[in-house]
Amino acid sequence: MSQNNSIRDTLFEECQDLLEALDEGLNQIDEGERDPEVINAVFRAVHSIKGGAGAFALTELVAFAHTYETIFDEVRSDRLILDAPLIKTLFRGADHLVQLVEAARADTDHDAEMYQAILSDLNAYLADNDDEEEVEFEPMALDFSVAIDLPAPETSVFTIHFAPHEALYKNGHDPVFLLRSLAELGSTEAVLDHGDLPDIEKMDPADAYLKWSITLETSEGEGPVRDVFEFVEGLCDLTVNKEENPASTEESPVLSDEIQSEESTGQEESRATAIALNDQPSSPAKAETSPQDVSTRTGSKPPSPSLRVDPDRVDRLINTVGELIINQSMMAQRVSQLSQEQRRDIENDLEDYKLLARDIQEGVMAIRAQPVKPLFRRMARIAREAAHATDKLVRFETSGESTEVDKTVIEGLVDPLTHMIRNAVDHGVETPEQRREAGKDETGTIHISASHRSGSVYIEIRDDGAGLNRQKIFDIAVAKGLIQQSAELTESEIDNLLFLPGFSTASEISNLSGRGVGMDVVKNAVIALGGRTSIASKTGAGTVFSIVLPLTLAVMDGMVITVADQTMVVPISSIVETIRAETDDVHNLDAQGRLLSIRGNFVPIVDVAQRLNLRVEKNDAEQVFLLADTVASGQTALAVDAIHDQRQVVVKSIEAAYGRRVPGISAATILGDGKIAMIVDPESIVQLPDVARSKDTPLFSKELAHECK
Repeated sequence: MSQNNSIRDTLFEECQDLLEALDEGLNQIDEGERDPEVINAVFRAVHSIKGGAGAFALTELVAFAHTYETIFDEVRSDRLILDAPLIKTLFRGADHLVQLVEAARADTDHDAEMYQAILSDLNAYLADNDDEEEVEFEPMALDFSVAIDLPAPETSVFTIHFAPHEALYKNGHDPVFLLRSLAELGSTEAVLDHGDLPDIEKMDPADAYLKWSITLETSEGEGPVRDVFEFVEGLCDLTVNKEENPASTEESPVLSDEIQSEESTGQEESRATAIALNDQPSSPAKAETSPQDVSTRTGSKPPSPSLRVDPDRVDRLINTVGELIINQSMMAQRVSQLSQEQRRDIENDLEDYKLLARDIQEGVMAIRAQPVKPLFRRMARIAREAAHATDKLVRFETSGESTEVDKTVIEGLVDPLTHMIRNAVDHGVETPEQRREAGKDETGTIHISASHRSGSVYIEIRDDGAGLNRQKIFDIAVAKGLIQQSAELTESEIDNLLFLPGFSTASEISNLSGRGVGMDVVKNAVIALGGRTSIASKTGAGTVFSIVLPLTLAVMDGMVITVADQTMVVPISSIVETIRAETDDVHNLDAQGRLLSIRGNFVPIVDVAQRLNLRVEKNDAEQVFLLADTVASGQTALAVDAIHDQRQVVVKSIEAAYGRRVPGISAATILGDGKIAMIVDPESIVQLPDVARSKDTPLFSKELAHECK
């Protein structure tokens, strides 16, 4: 059973790659590409999905994939034209194929109504193609006074040696289907070679021991014979040799010297290729097909080798590397306590150790990094579904698909990006009629991009719709009691009202919006990933939502600070600058609030110690400030007692160990002296009530504070 589950898991992993190839091919077709190889690539991807699904009796998936590939078979045969309506139907079919694969993988039910609707749309094209009008013609008399001897179809004999590798079985292929496909081409005679079969006590059920020698007599050429093994290339040892037909040679006319020379050269090259392919290890279980051999058979560059690794193993390795970095920090701390003479020789070795640990850490993090391309392709499907539900025309564009991000970050982005894409379609892009009246193209555009900037990941979702209706947003906020009617807000502050819980501009409840659940979910999800969001909008020109995220959630660069005798860390990504202010730069508004003057601008001051209830009274001593950029309050000056240095720290979850979330704290780390330091969450800090709390109800418990000392 476990072996069967392993093969099933491998099937669905391969289906993900095939679905990406399908989506990429459809996008090329949508952009006007009509290269036969692109169409063939789409056909092969769906055909492979159908074959794998058939091995596990996934009947409905097989039926849908069969209809889908038949459409492309008609396109390949020039019996169907890829026009805009057909391409739109193919995109819907591809999206539903993804859902069928996901449902099969999770062993859940799919949307049967949608299944039948899309299947009917696909079958309509096949039915229309079958109902072509018959062309009337006048019969023409032929003169058969001259006898014509039509030659019988020429047959060829091929000798095929086929030895599967272990990987062929692991990928869900079965040699019996390949042998049956060969039999459909002509007369076959297969001889099984089981000489490598060990005793049953030594036999590994997952290994490959059998190989076949097949003689095939067929009227087809070598191409169709090799096509039978198209999907197992690299998973087996394969040679296909065409035997010479003596009768054909005797009856053929005499060729000129030049043509004979060319034919001789071609035959020598063919024999040389056959020799190279036959020069393989005798045991199929141990044999490996070299990339050169694959390239020789297919005429294309062999794919780069890849290795599938259990994510849990990678996570354990990352945790180990984190411990290595902590160990290096501790060693540095111990060395710094030695005398100058004692540490002279060891400092150089320690620096080499530090560089090595950093290289290992970066290498391991790169293993877990994944390109955002699959995520963006998924968002393309969301955009198409939303456009279909709202009867809008939307063009989805992407850039920066190769940008790599930690897999945990990518997983956490699915929900917020889904909300943002749906909002862009539902609220951003206008209807075709509205766009025509505004002098725009009927088809709206949504563009999503990703890039690396200053150690962070920037993701932008841009639409060319009508932009935000700020007056409507303001009126709704007043009606819901979120702000006062007399409030004077900037455009940016009005835009950020969208992130308030329960806020919605939809007048009616639909499948996409209207229930007050949306942008607040986006903000909370992004904050949970250690990032921040922002909005920029221009009336009539569209809206841009930006997300800034850390590259990874395992290691971060932080600023080490002191707060009420506690050592803490603030993420560098949130800090704009550090400030040691003069007394005249701090302005008291009342007993609770203070402002910091920075180059003519005023920003609110947040005392980190008071917000964490580490100190009830205000600190009269000279404080330093971290100017932090937050979504909730914009730029805010975080008042701390001291700033020490900047260093890379390993992020440890505090929720698992402490049993609950701590307001104002996102995680913890271990410093070089072995102490635990809390990692401050600036977004959460600025939203805590600015009121001195009683020590009887602390947010930051005495037990947790004690751990930090």
